Amino acid sequence: MDLPGHGTSDRPEHFGYTLDEHAHAVAVALDQAAVAGAELVAHSMGGAVAVVLAHRRPDLVSRLVLTEANLDAFPPSTAASSGIAAYEEDEFVEERYARVLDAVGPLWAATMRLADPRALHRSAVGLRRGSDPVMRTMLEGLTIDRVYLQGEHSGELQGREDLEAAGVRVVTVPGAGHNVMFDNPDAFAAAVVGRG
Repeated sequence: MDLPGHGTSDRPEHFGYTLDEHAHAVAVALDQAAVAGAELVAHSMGGAVAVVLAHRRPDLVSRLVLTEANLDAFPPSTAASSGIAAYEEDEFVEERYARVLDAVGPLWAATMRLADPRALHRSAVGLRRGSDPVMRTMLEGLTIDRVYLQGEHSGELQGREDLEAAGVRVVTVPGAGHNVMFDNPDAFAAAVVGRG
């Protein structure tokens, strides 16, 4: 599903776009569809939202497959969210959004064009702020089946040993970077169906 402000979802002006608010929106959608025990497959910021949802509403989630999910607040300055959050909201919306689209390349620009610039900025600020407790702590505390896909080109996953000790299956996907599903779709599909 598209999170609020992204893709074809509504773009509410007064929505804060924090991780908790995004997780609540997903919970409302699942509740409205009468879905419980869902298997969530989520990428990047969506992974952080899925972790928050699973922590706050464990009745809704039976399994997590996270791909390059943000687990910590204040990601490195090289992360897209940190770059976006470095600007004031109006400056990003009025001046920087178009420049960012030009700079990120065609793959990222194709998806970012579908996001409302204000929602994109607020989401980046919320992602940078993280959750309380932080997403990594929430993920480690869950008891459901959890898989974390890390692209080989992204480098070593910080805190991998602690995640594995908490029962999270961490899979390094060869030949992949942040967009594992595009870079190595077969490995991604295998992990989603539980064979990876």
